[in-house]
Amino acid sequence: MALELRPLTEADDAASWQLGRVAFGGPPERPAGRRPTPAPGEHALGAFDGGRLVGTAVDLEHTYYYGGRAVAGSGVAGVAIAPEFRGGGILRDLLGPLMARARDRGAAISALFPTTAVPYRRLGWELTGVLRWTSLPTAALAGERRPAQVRVRPAEQTDVPAVLECYRTWAEEGTGMLGRVGALFDREPADLLTGHDGYSVADGPDGIEGYASWDRDGGYDAGGVLAVPDLVATTPRALTALLAMLATWRSVAPILHLRLRPDDPAWLLAGLAGATTLSEQPWMLRLIDAPAAVAARGWSAGVDGNVDLELVDDLCPWNAGPHQLAVKAGAGTLSPGGSGSVRVEPGALAALYAGATTPAVLRRAGLLAGGDPDTDAFLTAALAGPPPGLLDYF
Repeated sequence: MALELRPLTEADDAASWQLGRVAFGGPPERPAGRRPTPAPGEHALGAFDGGRLVGTAVDLEHTYYYGGRAVAGSGVAGVAIAPEFRGGGILRDLLGPLMARARDRGAAISALFPTTAVPYRRLGWELTGVLRWTSLPTAALAGERRPAQVRVRPAEQTDVPAVLECYRTWAEEGTGMLGRVGALFDREPADLLTGHDGYSVADGPDGIEGYASWDRDGGYDAGGVLAVPDLVATTPRALTALLAMLATWRSVAPILHLRLRPDDPAWLLAGLAGATTLSEQPWMLRLIDAPAAVAARGWSAGVDGNVDLELVDDLCPWNAGPHQLAVKAGAGTLSPGGSGSVRVEPGALAALYAGATTPAVLRRAGLLAGGDPDTDAFLTAALAGPPPGLLDYF
């Protein structure tokens, strides 16, 4: 029997909750505080067998930063399939239309956090980074001293615009970072500050230069923990000031949990002696609209050249075929045509786009074929940048 695919509505909330609860756990009843379906910034798709909901997937309206520019994207979440229907192709049946609809609304790329990577890899997503929480002794920061030019103080509602701008400036310097903008992040200033036990801002001569959000857990003995989801600084002095503030917790919260991206300067400034990995959550990327994704991002400013690609993409067939990638003066285009001398699978294209690996590695994995040392060098140079980092789980 053919499955029916349609957008989920508020009438499907109970069935959708139960399907997700069976897959991922949770209370038997849907929490009263959850937003109804459809919610602003979310597009939920369901697969129905004879009226019974057997599969769900959600497209979140996201923006991600690549090469210093914002790229419209789709965060894929809420993927759940009834156990009796797993392995029967429902994932493809859901994600193909979900990506087509995301493309129609302007999304160029897609990211997701997989519970298992293999099914998504088959559909063109590829592992490109890891959301990592790091644990370290708070005493490791004892040597940090607050610069005289920076005052660390509790954030106030009037600080929220500056805090958001601070995050944007910091995030756009990374690769793959989430832009916290749009309908999913449209909330009152007070709501931002009440989401954690504390928000501390680093106030410098020219205004807010950084901030830290933090939550207290445990007692004041050896098990006391201070978790810091955001440690954001746009100047060295702001970072030093925030680290020095965190160090003052060492007598009552001897353990710090930090959520840092791989290129965070805290690794260089403080050394973070004794740091260990607390948890890791890999994330994956794919291109939904390859020409739009290429045009939207920033590219290495010193690179000028082109390469002919043969793109393979069964899930998003509008991407498939010969294309020429051209890069000049920090901008890129992907135009139909060319010889297709370098054959690229969709997962390989995503890994290249994120700068997560090199053409040589992808060739050894069988995800890229053709080309020569010159095309490899061009692709590597054009996509050079910070290591991919996505710190917002969804």
